[in-house]
Amino acid sequence: MIGRTWGPVSVWLGGLRPLPPEGQMSGIFKQRQTSGVKCTVDGLLGDAQGDRRVHGGPDKAVHLYPAAHYPRLAALLPASNVTLAPGVLGENLSVEGIDEAMVCIGDIFTLGGVRLQISQPRRPCWKISHRLGVAPASRIVADAGLCGWYFRVLTPGQIAPDDALTLDDRPHPDAGLPRLWAVEQAHRPPLDDVRALAAIPALAHDWAQRLRQRADWLERHGA
Repeated sequence: MIGRTWGPVSVWLGGLRPLPPEGQMSGIFKQRQTSGVKCTVDGLLGDAQGDRRVHGGPDKAVHLYPAAHYPRLAALLPASNVTLAPGVLGENLSVEGIDEAMVCIGDIFTLGGVRLQISQPRRPCWKISHRLGVAPASRIVADAGLCGWYFRVLTPGQIAPDDALTLDDRPHPDAGLPRLWAVEQAHRPPLDDVRALAAIPALAHDWAQRLRQRADWLERHGA
């Protein structure tokens, strides 16, 4: 698996726009880029987030959403008021051939002149439901595990449209995203799994903290 390449990768970014129906300002509306984009530790220059408390920052600098998920979403959400195609869910990167089952927390990739590390899954929020015009959309996306993931930026640099994504290292092969998402979704996940995942150094700080708190709760209540 190390050295495998996926591509070409399309690059997406956008500014803030009102999100119907209430008009909250959101960065979920993205445009495909046709020229190179600078990537810093805080993400792609020119990209915006409506609420920096829950979006953006070093552990959520760049969002990849697998392109192959869109046909599945179209089948799950036939009432969506938008055409389900790359860019619609606010991702920065889209590529065919890779999904959550193929990656782990801590995986390190090269994309153009940038080195990226997977830090956490994307947790679907209410903005997905508003964007698609389907009230339970975020819950459906979460239940199906079609969430994509975030990268932190280890080495800033330039990303060009149609660059390839190459897996350079896998320091935590037991930390597959499906395992983490199953623990996240479970009512009473195995305590050992929760502790083990919380201890992964590459996991985003807020996820690790939440897992440690959950493990403590499970231990107190006889999990």
